[in-house]
Amino acid sequence: MITNISKNINYKAALAACRAAVEKAIELNIKINVSVVDSSGLELAFLRMNDSFIHSIDIAKDKAYTSASFGFPTGQWTDIFKEAPHLEQGFSNRDRLIPFGGGLPIFEEDFKVGAIGVSGGTEEEDITCAKFAIEQIGFK
Repeated sequence: MITNISKNINYKAALAACRAAVEKAIELNIKINVSVVDSSGLELAFLRMNDSFIHSIDIAKDKAYTSASFGFPTGQWTDIFKEAPHLEQGFSNRDRLIPFGGGLPIFEEDFKVGAIGVSGGTEEEDITCAKFAIEQIGFK
């Protein structure tokens, strides 16, 4: 028997994650864009802070999409490309693939339920905002 168990973050948690990421951004004194997607990469919530970078809108969305589609943090691509440089040429030409930090998968127990993408600060600040948001909504 084959079973396909699929869980997804709901829109209420996605909105709460966006708000939490912005809360952390305010504390860090940065302006961000934040996107939360379900496990398949479809956007559930998006929030843009006033005066945030316009290019960061799509970057945040693509960080969430990349992390949801692969199931690991976007920053992990740096290590993958170091170990297998030939992959960078092929993957760097792919639409929506973001190979730097700020996109994190969201897990409930052992199931990937979605992902979050943050853009607007430094790579470390984006990761900090994303991690804070996931913790605040009770996921890992």
